Amino acid sequence: MWHPATWAFTCPAPMFPAMTSAPDPIPAAAGADLSGRVALVTGGGSGIGRACAVALAAAGADTHVVDIDAASAKAVADAVGGHAHIADLADAEAIAALPTGVDILVNSAGLQHVAPLTEFPPARFALIQQVMVTAPFLLLRQTLPHMYAGGWGRVVNISSVHGRRASAFKGAYVAAKHALEGLSKVTAVEGAPHGVTSNCVSPGYVRTPLVQGQIHDQAAAHRISDEAVVSDVLLARSPMKRLIEPEEVAAAALWLCGPHTGFVTGACLSMDGGWAAT
Repeated sequence: MWHPATWAFTCPAPMFPAMTSAPDPIPAAAGADLSGRVALVTGGGSGIGRACAVALAAAGADTHVVDIDAASAKAVADAVGGHAHIADLADAEAIAALPTGVDILVNSAGLQHVAPLTEFPPARFALIQQVMVTAPFLLLRQTLPHMYAGGWGRVVNISSVHGRRASAFKGAYVAAKHALEGLSKVTAVEGAPHGVTSNCVSPGYVRTPLVQGQIHDQAAAHRISDEAVVSDVLLARSPMKRLIEPEEVAAAALWLCGPHTGFVTGACLSMDGGWAAT
């Protein structure tokens, strides 16, 4: 039985060519004017979180970039003219110190550990739930009052195809994403009378440091090339044979904050290349 070791937030790796042609870049601010709005993005130092911070800032939002890595958070915040916050989302006190006057909350921070349930470290399981479920709950608890008072708010939770499907050896991650989607629906129901929407964006494998770490680990475990891992392992169940780009996920998140989606709430926007349809 194969299972690789843990991979963390930042696993540097080369960018692999797409299996098929990716779409042209989407203008970050297309269809949305967020001038005067305040956004907070967790995991904003890299990957999907970074792309969301860039897109929201380009649309005019005053953007707060939250990450556990100080250099990454500062680099993104400086690039978008935003604000950097260094926070370990497993620490409730660190979360309590983050801004509460937020109109747009993007919960993107995540981490992964792969092991059979019989060998999964309980402390690691608990940590993943803290970062990916409890932290979004705490952030909602302290930002929703501001949204309610203003009669407008947008919550975008970066979920995954694993919020609806399971893969072996990813018990903590799958459990957390399922829980996040449930939390998002409750937020939608409670927020509706206050003009607050809550939705999930659920991609398949995105070209992020987290996934690039998986590619390297699986290549070593299977003794195959990185490119073969992408085509034959990660994308085996996906009809579309390429990785998703972070900017594509960010464009979907931005759309959910735009002028034509005020009645879209409690939804899960699938971006899995048809994986869940098979």
